[in-house]
Amino acid sequence: MKRESNIKTGAVKKFYAKKSIKLESGIILPDIELAYQSWGELNENKNNVVWIFHALTANANAADWWHGLVGYKKIFDPEQYFIICVNMPGSCYGSINALSINRETQRPYYGSFPLITPRDMIRMYDELRINLGIQSIAIGIGGSMGGMQALEWSIEQPQLIKQLVLIATNAKHSAWGIAFNTAQRMAIEADQTWLQETEYAAINGLRAARAIAILSYRNYYPFKETQGEINEDKINNFKASSYQYYQGEKLVLRFNAYAYYSLSKSMDAHNVGRNRGGLVQALQLIKARTMVIAIESDILFPPEEQLYLAHNIPNAQFKLIDSPYGHDGFLIEYKEIEELLKQFTEKTKNNTLIKQL
Repeated sequence: MKRESNIKTGAVKKFYAKKSIKLESGIILPDIELAYQSWGELNENKNNVVWIFHALTANANAADWWHGLVGYKKIFDPEQYFIICVNMPGSCYGSINALSINRETQRPYYGSFPLITPRDMIRMYDELRINLGIQSIAIGIGGSMGGMQALEWSIEQPQLIKQLVLIATNAKHSAWGIAFNTAQRMAIEADQTWLQETEYAAINGLRAARAIAILSYRNYYPFKETQGEINEDKINNFKASSYQYYQGEKLVLRFNAYAYYSLSKSMDAHNVGRNRGGLVQALQLIKARTMVIAIESDILFPPEEQLYLAHNIPNAQFKLIDSPYGHDGFLIEYKEIEELLKQFTEKTKNNTLIKQL
């Protein structure tokens, strides 16, 4: 138990490179700053790497938020793999973000923080990869916004990731998804404290934004089952209302509006076909053996988006998980995901596609 507890509270490491990077927007960041966590050791061939890409408001501690998959005796076991997860740039868990110091002004960026796309993110990650001496990635896996990053890297460097697992994600963020994100940003912008130069700016707006997001992460049926009222005489103070306030409050205790605003803009910018001749041409560049997993009840990233990926990535396989939890199923249904991963990785070992894991 102590060993399992330690893995969930591992130290956050920092990677800093005094190397400028030109973002897709044309803006140049003068340096790279990434926070990450890792478990296990690189093997002699430096090819036993599992690279986990986290979603919107998560962090680099994948052993905590994906504890069903990462840990001793689990599918991603640090005794077998070198497991790494990097905090997304723009987030508030250690990588460069709106509260970081702008070297040109010597003040935090706040509202001037530049747009960093998923493609920009993986170009920063590649500097960390080189610094760590990682020559190939055995398994690249991500759900939702994490899957966006995994896709980008598999297209940008087709030989790098050997096995690719994409869960509840897409090739291009949909008009539906952008509309949800825009509504959340409107809630933040409606807060009179938005753009104040403090980490506590637009806290009330962030609460409302999260309440909007929760509606897209679940669907009608989980709310019916868990937030429905037994007392038919009630006219106020409904469970569903309390739940929405609770979810908003829970987020503001660990996140800030600048990070939420930045990352939702990053998600909206996701389009692997940009400057690559379109989506189909871009997806066909992927060389990794790929499994695409959909959650049947997902209304934010519906299964048709994962079917599109599977149809256009060469030799990709498609798997559908029957879950009532909507988009959040990619975090909740870890037992089903674990079983699919076991089948997927076992087949690879049997076919000796990867010589040593």
